[in-house]
Amino acid sequence: MKNRKQSRRQSSGGDLARLILRGALAGTMIAHGVRHGRTLDGTAGWFSSIGFRQPRLQAQLSSVVEIGSGAAVAAGALTPLSTAAIVGTMGVAYQTVHRPNGYFIVSEGWEYVAFISATATALSALGSGRFSLDRALGADKIGSPLTRALVTALVGVGGAAGQLATFWSRPEPKKA
Repeated sequence: MKNRKQSRRQSSGGDLARLILRGALAGTMIAHGVRHGRTLDGTAGWFSSIGFRQPRLQAQLSSVVEIGSGAAVAAGALTPLSTAAIVGTMGVAYQTVHRPNGYFIVSEGWEYVAFISATATALSALGSGRFSLDRALGADKIGSPLTRALVTALVGVGGAAGQLATFWSRPEPKKA
């Protein structure tokens, strides 16, 4: 009896941790997407300055993907794919803005995008937990933790690579 109670408590603790993790990750992505959506002209101008073709379209898609992936993560829906969208978004940010600046975010480095990507991949491996659409639909039983993490990483990186190849080129350095 004692082991059964302890097992239920551990399971409840893990489900609570997943819910907190989903909320933090989802809230961050939704906030970024709303910000991009509210400032589409500014976001499009910035995207243009960092080398994106069709910057208005990119700004619109950025907003939709960030809000959509955040909402899906919040609901615990299609977690390996919704977290892949986050990894892809962070992969694009890494390549276009943060990579040349070193690690620390205080210098516009890639610390933040790496942390968000790692969090998304870890959530995919863990699964969305009891309080999720995945659980309600039985989708939480699909794949092992390693398989889910690999799907998230590979689909995310592949999506980022596709977007970059189609819509981005490194801008020419500005002359002094």
